[in-house]
Amino acid sequence: MKFGIALFPTDYSIQPVELAQACEARGFESLWFPEHSHIPASRRTPFPGGGELPKMYYDVYEPFISLGAAAAVTRTLKLATGVCLVVQRDPIQTAKDVATLDRVSNGRFLFGVGVGWNAEEMENHGTSYRTRLSLMEERIAAMKAIWTQPKAEYHGKLVHFDPIMTWPKPVQKPHPPVLLGGGWPGGARRAIAYGNGWMPIYVPKHLAKRLPEFWRAASDAGRARDSLELSIFAAPSDQKELEMLRENGASRAVFMVPPDPAEKLLPRLDSLAELARRLA
Repeated sequence: MKFGIALFPTDYSIQPVELAQACEARGFESLWFPEHSHIPASRRTPFPGGGELPKMYYDVYEPFISLGAAAAVTRTLKLATGVCLVVQRDPIQTAKDVATLDRVSNGRFLFGVGVGWNAEEMENHGTSYRTRLSLMEERIAAMKAIWTQPKAEYHGKLVHFDPIMTWPKPVQKPHPPVLLGGGWPGGARRAIAYGNGWMPIYVPKHLAKRLPEFWRAASDAGRARDSLELSIFAAPSDQKELEMLRENGASRAVFMVPPDPAEKLLPRLDSLAELARRLA
């Protein structure tokens, strides 16, 4: 099992460069940054986690710039979005962002994507909450065309462009892994349909029983097991739980850590690194 770290980088947290160096030095496989362009001041959409929306959601850095800084000071650490809100992004520009980051990191980018949950945030980007799932599927398909074709075009119901030429193309072929976030069953079905992996958020006493169903659904859809990577997001720090997830096909556990300053966060990374070594 591989282990990663996820954090909301902010102006009061450990900074991306120092965090990336600390993760690589401690043997972590990957570093994950989430995305929120903004939080509307007036919001009817409840926070999925319940209660008040944590401050870090308002304050989080832009992920591609942050990951680019991390790429510049590391050599083996994979850089990942966890998750990129593709329904709020232009697919042509995002395809270039992804390919450029994959280039400057020499093929170390993991493209974690999701539809998000904040309807008002989406609407400010011109995205309808009602059609967000179809829009994400089309935008990802359009980006795959851009990454793999010298003259790419796409003609869908929601995404449409005539032949274009845009570089760079990604180092990873045919493109960086597209890992679908989201829960059971919707997120799992989308991952099976057009992703390279599924990255559900860990839910105690719930997710484990869904993992065999995920693999059965993948098999029924004709997906080979080695064509899908199962990454557990916000993974538990309990060794027995992690071993159980690994036995059910999880190949990556991503620990979510708080946006603390370095002096407070680094001991937490030491503890998680020791746990990872015991499971290696």
